[in-house]
Amino acid sequence: MSAIESVLHETRQFAPPEALEKAATISGMPAYRALAAEAEQDYEGFWARLAREGLTWHKPFTRVLDESNAPFYKWFDDGELNASYNCLDRHVEAGNGERVAIIFEADDGTVTRVTYADLLARVSRFANALK
Repeated sequence: MSAIESVLHETRQFAPPEALEKAATISGMPAYRALAAEAEQDYEGFWARLAREGLTWHKPFTRVLDESNAPFYKWFDDGELNASYNCLDRHVEAGNGERVAIIFEADDGTVTRVTYADLLARVSRFANALK
């Protein structure tokens, strides 16, 4: 049996646009390496910090990872959150309601942009219909 051999050796690097670089959550490889090192040194503490900083919890978790029934691990199993709230409401409440949440391009090429505020209104109407 023969092995697959790569004949293309790409060495070019493409820098991101300056605006994208300035808006990035991780500012470059040194910041990425620091984040990866933090996760490797204390993965439970790392994920606990990110979960507390990045999500709104209805009932805060006290346990990050339950490994008692491997391989069926449970993350944040004693905490409670509302996924819809975290995806929509909190962004509208933070003043980002007019930002585009979804860009949809139909088969005919028609493009529809839906803001967070509009998407929240649509989700709320649908949720009320389910009551």
